[in-house]
Amino acid sequence: MICKISSFMEDLNSLNIEHLEKWFTDESTIWIPPSKEISGKSRILALFRAIFKRYDTLEWQVFEIFPLGDQKYFYQTTSYGTMINKKVYENNICTVVHFSEEGKIIYLSDYFKDTKVFN
Repeated sequence: MICKISSFMEDLNSLNIEHLEKWFTDESTIWIPPSKEISGKSRILALFRAIFKRYDTLEWQVFEIFPLGDQKYFYQTTSYGTMINKKVYENNICTVVHFSEEGKIIYLSDYFKDTKVFN
């Protein structure tokens, strides 16, 4: 299942919503600050569209993946990018993700080291 995280992050780094569709269902829930927790495939994809529109470039690099059992994982990433206002963005993120037996994301929550860029 660790390869599922690598595959998901590869699709996330594509910044292509069509590549992300396969990861979510109408029962999926994500929480990516500063947004509130949201549920449902269409709402999740809309959030990713809104996030991607804020950046000229954006990518994530995974450093470590920790299995927690029962299809749950904790992983550390650093995200890098240039916002549309040309401000350089870098942040350390910890993510908790829970996959279904079918490999879909049931729940994903990000924890950011620095949130001042969102204010």
